[in-house]
Amino acid sequence: MARKKKRGRPERQRRRRQQQRKQYEELDKYPVLPPHAFARIVRDLRTLNILYQVIEPPLTKKEQEQFEEILDIFVRSLTADIAEIDADPVAYLRAAMDQIIKSYSMRVNKKSRSKIFYYLKRDLIGYGRMDVLMNDANVEDVSLDGVGIPIFAYHRKFESVETTIAWPDDHELESYVIKLAQRCGKHISVAEPLLDATLMDGSRIVMKLGYEISTRGSTFCIRRFREDPFSPCDIIAFRTMTSLMVAYMWICFQQGISMLFVGGTASGKTTTLNAMSLFIPWQMKIVSIESTREINIPQPNWIPGLTRQGFGGESTDGEIGEFELLKAALRERPEYIIVGEIRGVEAYVLFQAMATGHCSYSTVHADSVTALVHRLENKPINIPRVLLPALEAVSIQMQTRINGRRVRRTKQTVEIVGVDSHTGEVITNEVFKWDPGRDDYDFSGKSYVLEKIMVKINMDQDEMRNELRTRKRILDWMVLNDIRKSDQVAQIITEYYVRPQAVLARVDGLR
Repeated sequence: MARKKKRGRPERQRRRRQQQRKQYEELDKYPVLPPHAFARIVRDLRTLNILYQVIEPPLTKKEQEQFEEILDIFVRSLTADIAEIDADPVAYLRAAMDQIIKSYSMRVNKKSRSKIFYYLKRDLIGYGRMDVLMNDANVEDVSLDGVGIPIFAYHRKFESVETTIAWPDDHELESYVIKLAQRCGKHISVAEPLLDATLMDGSRIVMKLGYEISTRGSTFCIRRFREDPFSPCDIIAFRTMTSLMVAYMWICFQQGISMLFVGGTASGKTTTLNAMSLFIPWQMKIVSIESTREINIPQPNWIPGLTRQGFGGESTDGEIGEFELLKAALRERPEYIIVGEIRGVEAYVLFQAMATGHCSYSTVHADSVTALVHRLENKPINIPRVLLPALEAVSIQMQTRINGRRVRRTKQTVEIVGVDSHTGEVITNEVFKWDPGRDDYDFSGKSYVLEKIMVKINMDQDEMRNELRTRKRILDWMVLNDIRKSDQVAQIITEYYVRPQAVLARVDGLR
């Protein structure tokens, strides 16, 4: 009878796989946390929806019992040596598991030990059942809409997909949300059920607890933070900009031209700003100010500032906002100021900084120069029109669909020339414009900003054209040779500032 059972299990597994093949069409499969965790993207042949399946090693009944026993012993015997745990939590956990197995004379083979450690690490150090999603480099956003509802993820290749991860129980989900808040170093409760915070890896998260402000129960939305941010070469490869447009940005950022990146939600404003910030010369002092961490640049002379919420619920005691941080930044003698997003009174200080010669960059929600001017001039920002010429250029980002795929494009690159003294109208010059019919960009050939730079660095028109072409050639060479990692790109940019001929020799294949 025992032999029949052993033969029956593979047979049942084979039938289950056959049934899944009939129900799902596999579109992609790749390792996320090898050798244990994989992501499998399938199409449900009944609903035709795309599904993100998390594949993790199954535990046998004995392995599950051993896992629960080890977990219970570990939690009960956990020491208070926080420094040792923080130094290397993975090594600490592995040593603790090995010690528990040895002390309690557990019979755990090598394969079972590996699987049990995977789940211990996942649940104690990682993000629990959501750990695979949070380690998948292809996942941009993670959104849970309530109890019993599957998580939806935004995948770089397949866009918005339903996952196999859900919390069917209210109490379990609320406990998980509270745990996420604690990992951010924050507090969430029924009294304060809304929290906007930053996770340990830099990802931005918005949480709602219980049914106080959400009819479906606890929810959260995570915007993933890239440890290796997009570089200017990625922006070219994605066709968000052409190499000529990025060469223009290169000159502008090096020479301290103040600029805003504007567009709708998820149009790539901050991503593009972060990528172009690689062009800031390495030795320059940079101060960034954000409410949640999104800017990530490699320059060493960089002071990243973060706002702080007040203490005690609705109290503003101890609160430090972007306005206060920006005022403090001006006393730190920065050469470049980056504000994550301007939406209030801090914009006035930023424009004052621009007007007094501080090169400044930020993002704003608007879909055109006209809409941007209206936002800046009206409440709560209230920038007087006389200050607008302090802003020298605007890059308008957008999200659109091409051949059924969601893509990001730079709709326009516009220079702010000045304000008409008679009509009061803002005078602009469109340098680059996206043509949706061709999915390509047109260059007007006229740039007041480049003319201003020519005067500043004593360069004539032919020399500027040649410089623009040279930088375009370097960018094309990097994209062609798949030099796209931010540290590699930053190294070549810095080398070009110091030894341009050496970089050009590499581009021309001379060494």
